[in-house]
Amino acid sequence: MGNPVKQIVISGYYGFRNSGDEAVLQSILSALEAEGKAAAVTIEPVVLSIDPELTSRMYGVKAVHRMKPKEVWTALRGCDGLISGGGSLLQDATGWKTIPYYLAVLKLAQWLKKPTFIYAQGLGPVNRSIFFNPIVSTFTRCAYVSVRDKESANLLAKMGYTKDVEVVPDPVMGLPLREHDLLSGKGEAGGAGNAAEGPAVIGVSVRNWNKDGSDLKGIARSLELVAAEYPRGLALRFLPFHPPGDAEASGEVIRQLKAAGVNGEISLVSDVEHPQAMLGEVASCDLLIGMRLHSLIYGASQEVPVVAISYDPKIDQFMRRLDASAVSSTAELDARAVADEVLRLLGAGPEWHSARAKRIHNLKQEARRPAQQIIAQLR
Repeated sequence: MGNPVKQIVISGYYGFRNSGDEAVLQSILSALEAEGKAAAVTIEPVVLSIDPELTSRMYGVKAVHRMKPKEVWTALRGCDGLISGGGSLLQDATGWKTIPYYLAVLKLAQWLKKPTFIYAQGLGPVNRSIFFNPIVSTFTRCAYVSVRDKESANLLAKMGYTKDVEVVPDPVMGLPLREHDLLSGKGEAGGAGNAAEGPAVIGVSVRNWNKDGSDLKGIARSLELVAAEYPRGLALRFLPFHPPGDAEASGEVIRQLKAAGVNGEISLVSDVEHPQAMLGEVASCDLLIGMRLHSLIYGASQEVPVVAISYDPKIDQFMRRLDASAVSSTAELDARAVADEVLRLLGAGPEWHSARAKRIHNLKQEARRPAQQIIAQLR
């Protein structure tokens, strides 16, 4: 007799070609597969995606259109459970429709008497108190709730949620490199310590945030300072986590660097679709400057020293888990402070690793907890 088969629907911000959210999905799929094998359970995922064809092709799983009610209904009716997460799903900063959508999927599954699980979500901001009771009532009926930081747990408590909630790392901390990247040597500890042998490879992840472009101007200025003061030269590699917007932001910084006469290799990484391919790109860097949360998570997971530019509390929350802090913010970007931190880390990579190796190892292990808990309840 073979292993029991459990079909799990996964709801999140998937199929939008955002490398961070795609990495969340890949991380959840990898963790479910690994923990399912350990428990002798076969997991069959069904992903709710805005682009089911892309999602099926990229991950080799079944996917249905997240905005077609009949397809969602059919998937939920035939499943053994629903996972909501991870990522920042329950927030109203990007509009008021986001929270009702994700709660509706959860409530439909609950109405169908399916067990529901909250997987390492980052809650907030929730500026409209009208959403508090619906979130609490929906979460109260979940079989398992986990969030990715203490601030999310505190927000739930403020809303009136009183049941157990587990605080775990972002799922992407547990995302492994692909086998051929491991064989090529990507992801080996060492980071900026290798920069002494040649130009320092600096990954740069930027996005459009300030309407006046002052944040991008500040990052360009900081890189100009580093290029002028670092003796061995730089290879700047811009990594667009959410094209086309991030590619446009990267292009603007590159334009400013060239206008300032910055020498050395400057490149824009393109056509990187799979999140593990982007993880490999990050792993090959000596240091990473990041505005995107998941660029920083990618870097930390591969023990690449990270320099964070904060535009949102979630950046600061993650850096605290590394016993570090953002060096500057988009609100008032200090180019000199960013440059000084980059120069410091280029000379102190081994110390960065030794100070955080155990913490990073623990975060990777803890990132598997939601999958373990969910598999245990579905057996």
